[in-house]
Amino acid sequence: MKKGLKRLLVTLAVLIAVAVVIFLSVFLLAKQKKVFINKWFVNEKNSTIGVDVSAYQADIDMNALKEQNVAFIFIKATEGSSKKDDRFAENWENAQKAGLLSGAYHFFSYDTEGRTQAQNFIETVGPDLKGRLLPVVDVEYYGDKEQNPPAKADVVRELRTYLELLEKQYGVKPLIYTRSDLYEKYLKGEFDEYKKWMSSLYTPLSWNYQDDWYIWQYLNRGELKGYTGGEKYIDLNVLNRDKSLEDLIVR
Repeated sequence: MKKGLKRLLVTLAVLIAVAVVIFLSVFLLAKQKKVFINKWFVNEKNSTIGVDVSAYQADIDMNALKEQNVAFIFIKATEGSSKKDDRFAENWENAQKAGLLSGAYHFFSYDTEGRTQAQNFIETVGPDLKGRLLPVVDVEYYGDKEQNPPAKADVVRELRTYLELLEKQYGVKPLIYTRSDLYEKYLKGEFDEYKKWMSSLYTPLSWNYQDDWYIWQYLNRGELKGYTGGEKYIDLNVLNRDKSLEDLIVR
């Protein structure tokens, strides 16, 4: 083998080894939730992007969000059986005025009944959601629940009650927001008929979830113009390319 060719092969081998080390390091850091790599996997200019907000974003200019190609927004309405988001009413009204397709979400509590949680949501959001996005129930851990997870039977019973009451009120099946570990523990095989909004913030969703989904929350450190006085960041979501936003609108 000629010396020039040998040197070239050695150089290529070193470069490949370095690339592999870098990739594995980034992958490990992502799995350890120390770096965010999802923006590499989402073509924001050619995708249907949405945000979700709450009182943490304080003053929100819905028109400014639209100007940045935000196609939809989910607004926190309620939590548990009695809590209401302080900014819900104004965000709900302003999204409508701006012509920004919007939906309301409820943060599910493991500590109160599904029946009273449904009542809280319906009383806060109103009796009719026509023209809005599907109502959402946010199923995630809070407090010490990840270390002391509630029993599956209790979660399934109360969540089913909540979902059925909303369907009775609005005539549609709500959208379920969750992440892959909770999906596997509580939802899989129990709520398969509901559309899913999945959260995977540190790695691509396909790395840890293979079932059907409509929306992927890919970043909770997004930075846009149009919200002031509160949280610096905003959650970013992308619609599945194989799905239509029209299928998420209440008719």
